[in-house]
Amino acid sequence: MSSAHTPSSRVANRYGTPKPARRPLRARLLTIAALLAAVVAAGAVALTTGSAPVDAKDVGFSLDADGRVSVDFEVTKDRSASAQCAVQALSENYGVVGWKIVTIGANGPEDGANNGRTTAQRTQMRTDSPAVSGGVNACWIVED
Repeated sequence: MSSAHTPSSRVANRYGTPKPARRPLRARLLTIAALLAAVVAAGAVALTTGSAPVDAKDVGFSLDADGRVSVDFEVTKDRSASAQCAVQALSENYGVVGWKIVTIGANGPEDGANNGRTTAQRTQMRTDSPAVSGGVNACWIVED
């Protein structure tokens, strides 16, 4: 019994001829182009997102006798800008028991430290239940 078909031709007849292999140079070029695009995108994101325009630092916290708390903090920002900070008081189990939005206006060069960029702030707020700590949650620049 003679067979005119070899095993490889039977496979080709059944499944079709195999696709030609991609050239390795083309694959390398596509990989390099994709990596270059990723680096350019990362660079664009890094250049467009600068440091925060306003920064806050917690300084102190005290409990007042009448169920209020006082929170002391420092705000660093451009002195001509106005900012708002969300100040919170926390309970023993880290629940928020007091919350207040504080507005910090523009400063003169003689106000505060760092040529008017850093100012000390104190705010008082009522609490729903006893607080054990307090501080700034977040700050942002207010558009005029």
